[in-house]
Amino acid sequence: MPFFFWDSTMIIVLPALLLAMYAQAKVSGTFQKYLRVPASCGLTGAQVARRLLDQNGLYDVSIEMIRGHLSDHYDPRKKVLRLSQDVYSGTSVASLGVAAHETGHAIQHDVGYIPLGIRNSIFPVASIGSQMAFPLFLMGLLFRAESLMFIGILAFTAAVLFQVVTLPVEFNASSRAIEALEAGGFITRAEVGPAKRVLSAAALTYVAATFMAIMQLIRLLALAGMFQRRD
Repeated sequence: MPFFFWDSTMIIVLPALLLAMYAQAKVSGTFQKYLRVPASCGLTGAQVARRLLDQNGLYDVSIEMIRGHLSDHYDPRKKVLRLSQDVYSGTSVASLGVAAHETGHAIQHDVGYIPLGIRNSIFPVASIGSQMAFPLFLMGLLFRAESLMFIGILAFTAAVLFQVVTLPVEFNASSRAIEALEAGGFITRAEVGPAKRVLSAAALTYVAATFMAIMQLIRLLALAGMFQRRD
């Protein structure tokens, strides 16, 4: 077990790990910074989200407040926009940016945005793959069963594809958010920059997650290659 997690191939994922740590610090710091900057419109994130949803005819999408820090998300199965307390009740530029971003996902779902559809269809397989990939690969490595290693790599590939498809979905939602906030007069021209910085910082976490997944896949392939050479 220690060999599997701390062998020489760990150097492959080290850059991705550093990027992930930086991305988390960046998004947390940027969000906290602009959480203290009130938006001129004086509306809460929930109010802005409701208006944007109604403007797009999404009257059947409800909004709920949930616990957690940056736990905001849109649930397409139940058509519920779930916003953290800072976003739901907040009147800051950061709150409005995040609320509009999640509203962007609801709009994507309504208009049939293709990358979102692909991501949702991949999700069940990717979820199972991300959980089973490493145990299967490790069992193959320990018991010298190449078939199990191959299945583990294949399972993790689905998780990697999910991360790759997530990128355009997130970037598009952010683009929709900024456009809707500015067009609706919810943020001024001076507030566009701060709102973009909040969403760009959040997007970096998805870039880091994708990079990490790709590097992990390369690491599995490297380990499989080392195993075959020993044979």
